[in-house]
Formats: sequence, C-alpha cells, structure tokens
Amino acid sequence: MNNMSQADPNKKYTIWTWILSIAIPVVVAILFRVRIPNAEPLIYLPPIYATINAVTSILLVLAVINIKRGNKFLHEVFMKSCIVLSVIFLGMYVAYHMTSDPTPFGGEGAIKYVYYIILVSHIVLSITVIPLVLITYVRAITGKFPQHKKIAKITFPIWLYVAVTGVVVYLMISPYY
Repeated sequence: MNNMSQADPNKKYTIWTWILSIAIPVVVAILFRVRIPNAEPLIYLPPIYATINAVTSILLVLAVINIKRGNKFLHEVFMKSCIVLSVIFLGMYVAYHMTSDPTPFGGEGAIKYVYYIILVSHIVLSITVIPLVLITYVRAITGKFPQHKKIAKITFPIWLYVAVTGVVVYLMISPYY
C-alpha cells in the first residue's frame, strides 16, 4: 500500500478545516479594505443578505427540529442549505463592502452601546463559528455521529446567534444607509 491509502482520511479534512478557518477571516479582512475603483455601489445587497441571515436562522431551527424527530434527510438538506446560504451571504457581504463606503451608526445614547455590543459579539462569533461549522459538517459526512452530535450542541447556538444578530445589526443600521 502507498502512503495515501494508509493515511487517515480525516487528516485531509482537518487540514482543510484549519486552512479555511484561518483563510476566510483573513481574506475577508483584506477584502474589506479593498475598494473597486469606479464601481457602482451595491446598495441593494444589505437587505438581501439580511434576509439570507433570517432564512438561515429559520433553517437552522428546522434542522434541529427534524433531527430530533429522527428525520435525518431533512436535517441534512436544511444544514447543507445553511452552509450554502452562508457562503452566498459572505460573497454578497464582501462585494457590498468592496463597492460601498462604511455606514456609521447614527444612534445616540444607550442604543449606540447596545448596537456596538451586538455588532462586536456578532463579528467575533462569526469568526468562531467557521471552524465549528466545518468540524461539525466533517463529523457528519464521515459518519462520526456521536462526535457530530457533541460539537453540534456547541455550534448550533453560536451559528443561530450569528444569523439572528446579523438581522438585528442590519435593522439597527438600516436607517443610516
């Protein structure tokens, strides 16, 4: 046997999980500073990607309901849909910020602090959820269901929080666009 057939098949997933977990936030941070010259601002995107976050949060809840009912097929469909929606969201989010100036929050007083607390927690947890989603997904596709279930109990509430607070942040800043 060659070395590839003897290698742990999960090792490649672990490597890709690490690469993506580091690369995605780094690339997004870099692209956040890039402005496409003379590009038409994509001002129509924020309500679309806020809607994507809302749909993602609903599908996450439906996925949990279905797995608790024993419907693995629908659970899988909903979870894969959430991953696809998250990728679409990320593409739109980056595209918007590459074509548009940042929108400062215009609220004053306590609401300003509430907004920034939600925003910062959303950003930090959106970075944290990347490896959690990837690890959870890999454990499912490799048939490691006890380990999948264990990490999913951590991943789900964080991912749900990120999806819901994405909508909340949009609703709070939308009057200032």
